[in-house]
Amino acid sequence: MRMSRLFSQTLRDITADAEVASHQLLLRAGFIRQLASGIFSYLPLGHKALRKVEEIIRGEMDAIGGQEITMPVVHPAEIWQKTGRWYEVGSEMSRFKDKNDRDMVLAMTHEEVVADLVSREIHSYKQLPQLVYQLQTKWRDDPRPRSGLIRVREFTMKDSYSLDADWEGLDKQYRVHYQSYFNIFNRCGLDVIAVSSDTGMMGGEMAHEYMYLTPIGEDTLLLCDGCGYAANRQIATFAKKANPKEEPAVQEKIATPDTATIDDLARLLEMPASKTAKAVFMMATLGKGEEKEDKFILAVVRGDMEVNETKLANAVGALEMWPASEAEIRAVGSEPGYGSPIGVKGALIIVDDAVASATNLVAGANEPGFHVKNVNCGRDYEAEQVVDIASAREGDGCPRCAAALRAVRGVETGNIFQLGTKFTEALGGDFLDANGKAQPVVMGSYGIGVGRMLACIAEEYNDDNGLVWPITVAPFQVHIVLLAKGEGEAQDVAEKLYGELTGRGLDVILDDRKDNPGVKFKDADLIGMPVRVTVGDRGLKNGIVEFKLRREEQRQEIPVEDAFEHVVAAVEGLYNELEERVVEVEYEK
Repeated sequence: MRMSRLFSQTLRDITADAEVASHQLLLRAGFIRQLASGIFSYLPLGHKALRKVEEIIRGEMDAIGGQEITMPVVHPAEIWQKTGRWYEVGSEMSRFKDKNDRDMVLAMTHEEVVADLVSREIHSYKQLPQLVYQLQTKWRDDPRPRSGLIRVREFTMKDSYSLDADWEGLDKQYRVHYQSYFNIFNRCGLDVIAVSSDTGMMGGEMAHEYMYLTPIGEDTLLLCDGCGYAANRQIATFAKKANPKEEPAVQEKIATPDTATIDDLARLLEMPASKTAKAVFMMATLGKGEEKEDKFILAVVRGDMEVNETKLANAVGALEMWPASEAEIRAVGSEPGYGSPIGVKGALIIVDDAVASATNLVAGANEPGFHVKNVNCGRDYEAEQVVDIASAREGDGCPRCAAALRAVRGVETGNIFQLGTKFTEALGGDFLDANGKAQPVVMGSYGIGVGRMLACIAEEYNDDNGLVWPITVAPFQVHIVLLAKGEGEAQDVAEKLYGELTGRGLDVILDDRKDNPGVKFKDADLIGMPVRVTVGDRGLKNGIVEFKLRREEQRQEIPVEDAFEHVVAAVEGLYNELEERVVEVEYEK
């Protein structure tokens, strides 16, 4: 590729909404351009980098027995209705009608389509196991696109689907994917960790997320440096310190003016927050299919803890959940700021296990300015469910070893799910086992957001001057900068080296523009190709060209006749560095 023909240009100024480094640099370097909120075009440099990532993914998927297919982006609503997700997924799913007035869906993911294919293609246990995958466009109408390619609405995803006769087979393919994903990220030069995660709208029995740790991440992770426990805060558990055991005492109503918060209450009564009960009021949509209802949820946690809304939503099976209004709170017989489950009518009461095991807590009296001492779950009110609904926080005890948990931020770059039979049962994806009995195929689902992964690599590999691409994902491995006032020896040498390197199979970009050296060097640093060779009239007078790795300050003078072999060896060395990162990773459930 010659830069004089490149269909993009570098930018000196960018829009103010480009807040994170990857967004700024990918725009400035001419890799991407924004069409609308969360919708981007990949220009030639961006497209080539994306394809490099995809080829790494393809190589790993093929290595574990994957077969590449392509599934439609537009789906009939019927298959989503059969699995129930048509009714469960909110406005992020884009629904429309075709010209025949049939309900249709833009693909968010492809579990339904795979299950439909299974019903048509898999008939016998002799055809299992199977693994299919695709690299395909997805659409999720995210209400808050942000950070460039990290959170978008239209995106490319690698999604693979394992098909097995039993759960043992699923577990085997799941573990193979677990390792394969680490191989992919390591070959791209990206450090990630795997954490246990919520199954969300996918459902199933188990899930892991692959997280790139960065302060710009939207997810909070809880990690234990002692035993290796790692989980997304959405599902993280922790060792809860129990209150001292007491015999249940008689209730006592007390005046507590101007104590609408737990901190105010604890100060007034001169007691720890762990001796109080906190009520959190939510509304949730419950039900299946078209039969839904909005229900008032009253969640109770100890005063020294916070409600984890994901855990709460999972406990009640909420399709959607939002804070209750003051009018809704009073309608069930409670009071904002002074609420508790005592005497409440028409609410679904969900109690954290640390509250249920505690005695004599202070809770709201459901009356302004008053609380009640010695409140006990099971005696003074009944819980619909007693379950862990508390959020883990930094410093809480690890659920495995009790060491202090550490909180970090991360960006989800991939996920794997043990789906089970949810989708195949709904869509008739059965096979005949060895005894001739029909059984549903057991599925796993595995995704990687390719554009998000590219953004994370850009976020990790940059400096004050621009991008610093790892060799495996760089659009071009070698950048030749031609410094010449006109046609002559420098151009001949540059063209010869360009031809030799491309003939060797390397991706090379030649800056043959007539711009001054300062512009060329600034652009070379900005777009960030790993290896740079400068060919100029001045150096050739001494029989040398200049060689530089983008990641290093040091420049080398190389004899012209050695330039080809020196560049080839450098490229091979950079590849070998990344290949050495690919190691066996211990599987963590």
